[in-house]
Amino acid sequence: MTTDDLLARHRAVLPSWMPLYYDEPIELVSGSGRRVTDAQGRTYLDFFGGVLTTMIGYDIPEIREAVERQLRSGVVHSSTLYLIRQQVELAEKIAQLSGIPDARVFFTNSGTEANEAALLVATNHRRSHQILAVRNSYHGRSYAAMGVTGNRGWSASPLNPLQVAWLHSAERLRGLLSRLSADEQVDAAVEDLREVLATQTAGDVAALIAEPIQGVGGFVHPPDGLFAAWKKVLDETGILFIADEVQTGWGRTGEHFWGYQAHGVTPDLLTFAKGIGNGFALAGVVGRAEVLESVPAISFSTFGGNPVSTAAGNAVLDYLLDHDLQANAARTGAILADGLRAAVADLDCVAEVRGKGLMLAVEFVHPGTREPDRARTVRAFEACKAGGLLVGKGGLYGNVLRMGPPLTLTEAEAREGLTILVDAIRAAAEVPA
Repeated sequence: MTTDDLLARHRAVLPSWMPLYYDEPIELVSGSGRRVTDAQGRTYLDFFGGVLTTMIGYDIPEIREAVERQLRSGVVHSSTLYLIRQQVELAEKIAQLSGIPDARVFFTNSGTEANEAALLVATNHRRSHQILAVRNSYHGRSYAAMGVTGNRGWSASPLNPLQVAWLHSAERLRGLLSRLSADEQVDAAVEDLREVLATQTAGDVAALIAEPIQGVGGFVHPPDGLFAAWKKVLDETGILFIADEVQTGWGRTGEHFWGYQAHGVTPDLLTFAKGIGNGFALAGVVGRAEVLESVPAISFSTFGGNPVSTAAGNAVLDYLLDHDLQANAARTGAILADGLRAAVADLDCVAEVRGKGLMLAVEFVHPGTREPDRARTVRAFEACKAGGLLVGKGGLYGNVLRMGPPLTLTEAEAREGLTILVDAIRAAAEVPA
């Protein structure tokens, strides 16, 4: 079967609003380490990992053996109405690693469901449907998660079960706060929060939800310390803080295990997903018992934390800690970040190289301006593929290349990917706008 046959069949039975990457979409048929091979036999170095999800890489023996061991038991599902040893063991590990005291964990299938659960808990705990969210954010595709997503391109419905008030993001290229230094930006963001609370809410706000680094938003992140400054204001009236760590968790930023730790603050609720399953559907929310117990009726997740996915999750987390992949993310991420910044410093079509650890982005603009250049981004994106490298796209204006390689990336692979990236960026830069 050819990819063209599969593409035609895809278009015949799947909705048009499900995008496919590349002018000529590819089917991935095998993978090993940090590399994947398509149906035509072409191999790529993967710097996107299924949207930062294949966190440990492909065909990892320890993970495969853990899943196969569970499959051999014959029990791939039981529902949470029965004790699940793998689930309890993983919850114990996550509760301890979360940094949240007296923590409880609820497992779901995706980051969307995790954020939905966090919003359910927070609104019940505070008896309020008022939520503070951040502009340029993305929190998922379900009803309430879309309601707190501050990016019109991903808000598929204008309807909203929540009353949402919006805070300024930490956009450093555009917007009111971009003109300020880091310290001034934090002060202005706190002033903005106080004004929003005074003018756009009716008191008794349930929670503020924020990503330490905005994933779909193009890896935009605020100055370190902003969340702590916000939380001082929130604590004055008991407003909860939800850290959306779906993309930033598990040491990906290199400097910390969780993105929130860069701010010197502990959230009331933390959502996680993607990398912990390394491709298996696994996500959840962890929070203080007092908060997470705020569900007044029976609730459970049929597939959330099932025996197979939590067997994978335990193996992923053990591998991550045993191999100190957070340190590897810092080390290989520095090779990419430093190399990119040095290589594109003379290009006026690259506005910024940003991110932390193995969560990096390159933003393209029309030369000499801050106007987003989506067309040049697409050219660089396609050139990466032609060079044998898979990357992602994102940003509010679709003008950002996103890199989220597996945390097992080697230094040699980082340099190999860097070379392809730089060649692709320079090739895109040479084309007139």
